[in-house]
Amino acid sequence: MTSFSSFAKRVYRLAAIIPALVIALAIFAPPAAHAWGCQGHETVALIAEMHLNPRALAMVNKLLTDFPRDPALNKYCKETGLDPMADAGPWADDYRGVHPETEGWHFIDIAGDATRKDVASFCSEKNGCLPKALQAQWDILRGPYSTSEQRAQALRFVIHFIGDIHQPLHDYGNNDQGGNCVPVEFFGAMPQLRNPQRESYAPNLHGTWDSGIIGRMMGDKTVQQFAAEINTVQAQQISSWMAAGINVDPWAWAWEGHDVALNVVYGKLPHAVPLEKPVEMTSCADDNHVSTRMLALHEDLEQPYQDAAAPVVQQQIAKAAARLAGMLNEIWK
Repeated sequence: MTSFSSFAKRVYRLAAIIPALVIALAIFAPPAAHAWGCQGHETVALIAEMHLNPRALAMVNKLLTDFPRDPALNKYCKETGLDPMADAGPWADDYRGVHPETEGWHFIDIAGDATRKDVASFCSEKNGCLPKALQAQWDILRGPYSTSEQRAQALRFVIHFIGDIHQPLHDYGNNDQGGNCVPVEFFGAMPQLRNPQRESYAPNLHGTWDSGIIGRMMGDKTVQQFAAEINTVQAQQISSWMAAGINVDPWAWAWEGHDVALNVVYGKLPHAVPLEKPVEMTSCADDNHVSTRMLALHEDLEQPYQDAAAPVVQQQIAKAAARLAGMLNEIWK
């Protein structure tokens, strides 16, 4: 017969590993390239809502409810009970699942040794890029000749792309598909080969910044509680970012994200990642098997990396929300 003390020890051990298992599942879950994951995009929208003037909030809700998302569109984020703006946050990732021509709209791979004046040169003429797409959808949203239906779709894109452009790995490229080709160990979750042909691993650096770090920050909080917490901590900064939010400059925001990626996302890794000579990439098997070479670095991300990353994640989410609120308030004064 098993003693009570032995049973209690086993329960204690199981309780200790459950948080790590939850984080690992979040990181392993596809799709890996969704900036901030579900909770991050929803949080951006929820914080922005807190700072909308009454007219802007009413117009946002009217557009999103009068022209709801296509019910046939697969919804990756399953959380229920969200208001229309928060629910719209992850929509563009679902949309690109059936509109692959919008894939390139979600990122811009600015090289590590680029200068500010080089940013536009990293925008693909064929596939577009994130700053260009955000500007285009912003112009539709505020355009005098856009229909209400066009504005509703543009609004969903703007809400999402504001989140994307403040996720640093959507503004940086080192022949690694925004960190998707950099396998990492994250709090004991070892990198596993997920696709042998494409040589993709999980956990990887991109997935860690999308959901792993946020997952540990949130703990058992709801997304609404998480948003309220960030709004309180970042209140002073949000006010200043909002004041400048009417100066919409996606290219400058992408450059900001590039700097954060270079100095924090990669700069705080246990082992330095060398700069790659830019080549065309279609998978992590390219550039002389880049992910396999990065795997050999044995990047082990534990509490020191989490402690360095969490304040930056919080700031980037708050900055995205503030700028989004400032933009929408400028349209509907």
